Amino acid sequence: MISDEGNQSSVTTFILLGFSEYPQLQAPLFLVFLAIYTVTMLGNLGIIVVVRVNPKLHTPMYFFLSHLSFLDMCYSSVFTPKLLETLVVEDRTISFSVCMVQFFFVCAFVIVEMFMLAVMAYDRFVAVCNPLLYTVTMSHKLCALLVAGTYLWGGLCSLTLTYSLLQLSYCGPNIINHFGCEYSAILSLACSDPSFSQMACLVISIFNEACSLLVILASYVFIVVTILKMPSTGGLQKAFSTCASHLTAITIFHGIILLLYCVPNSNNSWLLDNVATVLFTIVIPMLNPLIYSLRNKDVKETVRSLIISRLHCPSI
Repeated sequence: MISDEGNQSSVTTFILLGFSEYPQLQAPLFLVFLAIYTVTMLGNLGIIVVVRVNPKLHTPMYFFLSHLSFLDMCYSSVFTPKLLETLVVEDRTISFSVCMVQFFFVCAFVIVEMFMLAVMAYDRFVAVCNPLLYTVTMSHKLCALLVAGTYLWGGLCSLTLTYSLLQLSYCGPNIINHFGCEYSAILSLACSDPSFSQMACLVISIFNEACSLLVILASYVFIVVTILKMPSTGGLQKAFSTCASHLTAITIFHGIILLLYCVPNSNNSWLLDNVATVLFTIVIPMLNPLIYSLRNKDVKETVRSLIISRLHCPSI
């Protein structure tokens, strides 16, 4: 719907096209995305519960991992329910205000996760390179400050980008060629000069990506140097095993970011954007608990003991 009032933003609703050009795939996609979302919520909630119930997992690494699982649940829940709705109903509209709220939260959660992975890389650096002082260096206070800092910074960056979008005028058309309120899809509908918003997005994106990758690369350079100096193969394998899951999560996360924003535009770029965003907001949150649980001995042992205790628990 487009209002004729003299407001700065005359568009009151947007229409999400999503995957409407493939009507034969609507039902299969709904079932696939619903299954992925269910696994995502159960898997990440399971990680949080496992960390809570096992005192052995009350360490900085698992403290950060539980927050990573919380973030995965959050930003998957921002996009997926609306995507599922657009696949089964004819009405694909979303109000302007809800669209902006959706963009704010998904942007905030993605930035927070980006820096949470960097914080986890620093944690692995301290654990491998300075194990004797690990518990002293990674104190509860420092861990809480690092987590709070990532949330605050993500919220601030997202608020800045959302504000820049709110300053633009949207006078139609009001059709978003996407299944959600993604930045470039919203910006393409603006009928006023988007230079400030584009510059803010460019600066924030480059700064965040560069800073997070710099922390990750620096941490793992020191980790690799330390591992190579280890005399025993047992110590080397143990050090590598503590980092393998995290490296896998980082590679997938930043790999899809590069795919989403660094691939040149083409005639089919809208499809690539939709597929990449599905991977980013729906598939990654499902993969993270699988990556950390399947490769983590402590998590697997805790899950096994919980299952055994439930099976042997006398019925009331």
